[in-house]
Amino acid sequence: MSSAEVLVDAFDRIRAVVHETVSGLDPDQLAYRVDPEANSIAWLVWHLTRVQDDHVSDVAATEQAWTAQDWLGRFGLPFAHEDIGYGHDPDEVADVRVDSGELLTGYHDAVHARTVEFVAGLTDDDLAEVVDAGWTPPVTLGVRLVSVIADDLQHAGQAAFIRGILERVG
Repeated sequence: MSSAEVLVDAFDRIRAVVHETVSGLDPDQLAYRVDPEANSIAWLVWHLTRVQDDHVSDVAATEQAWTAQDWLGRFGLPFAHEDIGYGHDPDEVADVRVDSGELLTGYHDAVHARTVEFVAGLTDDDLAEVVDAGWTPPVTLGVRLVSVIADDLQHAGQAAFIRGILERVG
């Protein structure tokens, strides 16, 4: 298995968790928060997808799906176009409401397709290229992609945990 195939598999797993987590949930369930300071499923899936879109588009030197495919307009959120959710306060988390899980999975699928198209063609030499010299040690493409995967899996797991709570409490 090549490094590119490992990356594709990891991003496929994130996509699977996203779909399993939001499937069949109504808008109130997607917006459910275990307490007023907590994140919702909708916010977590939106955020993890925004991070992937932002970071992968940056290293691929492409426009984000968020703007290129007008997901920005479809979501209609009260945030700047470059906002990925980092540092959002509880009120901003509450602002991420969607009419259905299909909006979340549609955006995620669009980002996933662009991500897989990019990573599937990478070589080990590509992964060793420095993409951010502002860190010590400098960040390589491989490290950046693993960072996105780690962040996305963490948030997908959090969203799945919230779904589990919803299923238990009815």
